[in-house]
Amino acid sequence: MRKYTYLLIFLLAVITVSCQEEAKKNKQITVKNSLAIDRSFETVTIDIASLALKNKEGVVAILDAVTQTEVVSQEIDSDGDGVVDQILFQPTIKANSEKIFDVILKEKIAIKGVDPDCYSRFVPERTDDYAWENNKVAFRTYGPVAQKMVEDGVKGGTLSSGIDAWLKRVEYPIINAWYKKTTDGTGSYHEDTGEGLDNFHVGVSRGVGGIAKKVDSTYHFSRNFVTWKNVHNGPIRTSFVLTYADWDANGTMITEQKHISLDYGSNFSRFEIVLKGTDTISAGLTLHNNEGVVAVNEANAWISHWETLDDSEIGTAIITPKTIFIGSEHYVTSKKDESNLFVHLKVNDNKVIYYAGFGWKKAGEFTTKEAWENHLNLFSQCLETPLVASIK
Repeated sequence: MRKYTYLLIFLLAVITVSCQEEAKKNKQITVKNSLAIDRSFETVTIDIASLALKNKEGVVAILDAVTQTEVVSQEIDSDGDGVVDQILFQPTIKANSEKIFDVILKEKIAIKGVDPDCYSRFVPERTDDYAWENNKVAFRTYGPVAQKMVEDGVKGGTLSSGIDAWLKRVEYPIINAWYKKTTDGTGSYHEDTGEGLDNFHVGVSRGVGGIAKKVDSTYHFSRNFVTWKNVHNGPIRTSFVLTYADWDANGTMITEQKHISLDYGSNFSRFEIVLKGTDTISAGLTLHNNEGVVAVNEANAWISHWETLDDSEIGTAIITPKTIFIGSEHYVTSKKDESNLFVHLKVNDNKVIYYAGFGWKKAGEFTTKEAWENHLNLFSQCLETPLVASIK
């Protein structure tokens, strides 16, 4: 028995030395945190071409240079040409410090039958939703069949380009399980049996981050998405594209395409929206019954709404780069579901980028309005001063 133990130790030592020798042949990644706060769950993107890997076979792996422990990473095809060209990972780095990572190649191992932590898909079995989630939050929005059902007077449709929030309080994926129990009649995602639920009403509101164009005193917006494309799912990021029919903003036609992504550990979806027909746009948060507390922080470029929802509380927010934040409006109307807190954004080169998401008290991370708003300030600070990666 002792002989086999020595053999195992020897093999592990050989593997470790082999990985270290391989790492010496390849370039290293240095990630710097220039803020006076510890950083984690922030995604670093590296162009694989910059790593200058020779005879690339298998997949790129990233190791902590000190411990030689592999960190979770994800290779992606960023431009849709069928070739993997970037790798994503999320380093944990102390305040005002930097960390070095080794790059190696390893054999690709396929894992089947397990939904990745960051996951999205089209849901034809529930009309035609598109849903997405990570380990903290989940969202959905609605497609053309749901719109036509409303237009034809068929029960069960939804007419909205707003973004729905699914309130989860477990870290594992729930989308497929929740849809299955609802569609096969064994349960309902409107009931919380320990994992969370969908009790967040959207209607025609902007939900959590839907857009609108204000003309005079009226906000105009698109209807349901008409096409979808899943870009990737993985341990670090899920990404997809939704296209909308051109829509009329009081005589001005607007073209809209949403590129949405959600990274591991984040409460916020990233919206990169390609627009034609306007140089400004507004993104909104539903105010439900015009209750709750509205907050606007112009210095850190965010808006927030904190409210009681059934037997708990929830904070929703939109955070933007400071360079595109041009104002806000607490818009209240008697029209059903059309009261929203809006942030006004500048469109640059037909594109606008912002982050929208929520924190649910029952999930345990943000249990007060003050804790939620403190998180928004930290997120804004990290957004303005991202981690910087260099290759050597």
